[in-house]
Amino acid sequence: DRASFCFLNHAVIGFLTKGEFYMKMSKSKLLYVTLASSLAILSTACGAKKTDSSNQPIKFSQAVPHKPIKKGGTLTYALENESPFTGIFSAEIADTSPDSEAAAPGDEALFDINDHYQFTNKGAASLKLNHSNNTAEIKVKKKVRWSDGKPVTAKDLEYAYEILANPKVQTTQYTSSLENIKGMAEYHRGKANNISGLEMPDGPNGKTLILHFKELKPAMMNSANGFFWEHAAPYHYLKNVPFEKLVSSPQIRKHPLYFGPYKMDKTVQGQSTSWSRNPYYWRGKPNFEHIYMSNITNSNVSQAIKSKKFDVANVLSSQWEQVKNTKGVNFVGKKTLSYDYLAFKVGKWDAKLGKNVENPHAKMNNPALRKAMAYAMNVDVINKRFYHGLEFRINSLIPSQFTPYYDKNIPVYSYNLDKANKLLDKAGYKKAPGALYRSQPNGKPLVINLAVRGSGENSEAIWRNYIQQWKKAGLNVKFLGGRPMEFNRWVAAVKASDPKIDVLEGACGAAGDPSPSVFYGEKMPYNFARFVSPTNTKLLNEIDSAKSFDKKYRVQKFHEWQKWMYNKAYVVPTSGAYSVTAVNSKVSGWSLKPSANVWYEAGFTK
Repeated sequence: DRASFCFLNHAVIGFLTKGEFYMKMSKSKLLYVTLASSLAILSTACGAKKTDSSNQPIKFSQAVPHKPIKKGGTLTYALENESPFTGIFSAEIADTSPDSEAAAPGDEALFDINDHYQFTNKGAASLKLNHSNNTAEIKVKKKVRWSDGKPVTAKDLEYAYEILANPKVQTTQYTSSLENIKGMAEYHRGKANNISGLEMPDGPNGKTLILHFKELKPAMMNSANGFFWEHAAPYHYLKNVPFEKLVSSPQIRKHPLYFGPYKMDKTVQGQSTSWSRNPYYWRGKPNFEHIYMSNITNSNVSQAIKSKKFDVANVLSSQWEQVKNTKGVNFVGKKTLSYDYLAFKVGKWDAKLGKNVENPHAKMNNPALRKAMAYAMNVDVINKRFYHGLEFRINSLIPSQFTPYYDKNIPVYSYNLDKANKLLDKAGYKKAPGALYRSQPNGKPLVINLAVRGSGENSEAIWRNYIQQWKKAGLNVKFLGGRPMEFNRWVAAVKASDPKIDVLEGACGAAGDPSPSVFYGEKMPYNFARFVSPTNTKLLNEIDSAKSFDKKYRVQKFHEWQKWMYNKAYVVPTSGAYSVTAVNSKVSGWSLKPSANVWYEAGFTK
């Protein structure tokens, strides 16, 4: 039951519930089940200082054993959610991971990638960058068709950008990174009727879309770069739906079209999705005849795994000890690219301006207060107590897998209550004689509102522990609303930049290029701390600049940014995790490499 809520893969961003882990499965977007590798899972020793430490290694394979596969059968798949999923089946509009996961069997991305998240030309479309004129050519393969039999065209590629950028849609998938495409900003602001930087050289019914950029970026060589979209939208099916009504339309909510291996037959709102083979799938006939995905609450997951209620189910870290000896199940797992963090809110999102606006007088706009809260958290104790070696302390906002961009020398805010108290004393957060809590330097009472999702079975216990730790430092921290929040209500509050939120917990995960711009840029809606700094903007721009095609220069800027973020502590990383999936031993071909496409490749054994 990890704490995590935003993700980035194939340029798709969204909110995660607790219990959701990363799984690259449909070659579309990041799905929240698991990744797997032959790397060992290492538990965390208390008091870790700078890098991941270990106790007892737990080894996992990155794929289930290979056996001959037969065609047919229905795969049952667990959607582990405490709340109903919202049922927005459009990559351009959806921003919660439960929706993305429930759409996975059909929602395939345009591009295939290798195990290093670099684009290949083996997918539904090919990509070619042209450095001489700052363009990218996307060409769809001839056989690629929507699940209604209509061909995927250049207009479908172009229309996805219209949905993203049209202000009437109000999707959180639109970010300022896309404004590197010529004409995107003008269209988004209503100053143009079309996007000038999108060219269809063979017309709308052709197969080619050319993107004209202001400049090429080094991240464009990798998936999840955020500078161009990796999905298509069926123009012929959606063109008569007004942009402002797309999100509520039956074309999106009940009967979506995909060009992936399966077509959606039915969805029970917020509870399940049912799939059958897409007869027009361009790669050929997938192995499973049907797929049935249904909701299950976290408290029921371990029993469901032991009773084999589902063929595929994510293992919650806190339940690993209960299920690890289950017979007839193959467990696969890997260190994820996500990380938990604590974000200190110092501003707001201004929708009209399309950017974050920092408030220099915000309650949390004091680095001493932020650092004191970080030092007062007994993270290692929590990881050892609840997560059985599947979560570990981290030091950086860049995952350690992204060597050499990751800086191993960044210190950790390891538990140090004495240091927390000294920081607060020096910064003027005084405690009156006999008082339990400190006041602000201006003498006013200090009450810190904490936004936590109540979507994990241990979330309340864990965060009440941290509240007690902060109390030992004299800080009066309270749950916003008195208790952890229902997931969808929490999402709404965070998206709306609720002024009552002072601190929030969450996680981010990149699964392609490690650039942190999409999560921490001034114009990025997923910068939940809402901080703005010329230094931050400068460093992020340098990381993504054309000059960073020089790898040595880019590494240097990544390291500078990590040091700056550590010193400012607007966002403090706490834990990384390993994720584990239970797969019925009767299933073969279930590989969790980034390059895998299990919805097409996996099947039941003969």
